[in-house]
Amino acid sequence: MKRASTIALLVLFLGKLSATGTPQAGGACDRTCLKGMITSYLSAMVAHDPKALPLATNARFTEDTRTLQPGEGLWKGVSGLRSYRQDFLDVREGQAASHVIVEENGDPIMLALRLKVVNRMITEIETMVTRNRTEGALFSIDNLKIARPEMNVVPDASQRMSRAELIRIAEFYPTGLKAGGSFDAVQAPFAPGAYRIENGSAMAGAGARAGSENIGAQRIIAHPDVSYRIAAVDEELGIVLMRLDFGDTNSYGPGNALTCFEAFKVYGGQLHAVEAFIRIMPANTPSGWDYEVKKPK
Repeated sequence: MKRASTIALLVLFLGKLSATGTPQAGGACDRTCLKGMITSYLSAMVAHDPKALPLATNARFTEDTRTLQPGEGLWKGVSGLRSYRQDFLDVREGQAASHVIVEENGDPIMLALRLKVVNRMITEIETMVTRNRTEGALFSIDNLKIARPEMNVVPDASQRMSRAELIRIAEFYPTGLKAGGSFDAVQAPFAPGAYRIENGSAMAGAGARAGSENIGAQRIIAHPDVSYRIAAVDEELGIVLMRLDFGDTNSYGPGNALTCFEAFKVYGGQLHAVEAFIRIMPANTPSGWDYEVKKPK
């Protein structure tokens, strides 16, 4: 009888511990855990010590779509971290993603990072690095000091949307790119005051050039070959992160396209903000990962 009571108390204790959201050995990775994975990755990179990471035996690492070993690529030259970091935490799918400014040999560069976490072990590391305007088309990195508060608003219960609805609203963006003309042409539900920032440059909304203050009405060229995949969905913050390939529009050199990790702030049925880290790559370059790639209808 005493042994049965002890077991019951233990079960109750474990249940309460799990309910707090504290990461459990062998269990799911909550927001705190996912955020910690990003911090651990960045710290290990600065220390040039990939062995410090909780890597699964089958873990893979890509940088700019190329498969490398952890410790190669940017790892060799990274020298520090700047203050800018915007995380996107997808608890349901175990995806921890971030836009981060790091230093390479003392110079600031843009790092887009995605980690797949299974049983609190990293199984996938996908990164994209943009070092200058030649690589990124735009490069206003000095504007990226801290994450913008607009992206980190926690929608109240009345404005929260289901995962499927968050994705549906965000998908108006690639649909508008494909059609061209303007986002209003596809009835994209941009909120008043919505903005778009690309590589630190204000491209729509407050601070953008004349004629681009209204993101919905702003003139855009058609991108008939645009494609995208869903990289992460932060259901708590209402952010959908996509990896987009804009397709060859004869704008960035023969056969080239903008490739980006672009985040869409969605709540209350509207798009409130768009923020992107961008790199020029050959059009339709496979990401190196086996996720569904979509084209707008």
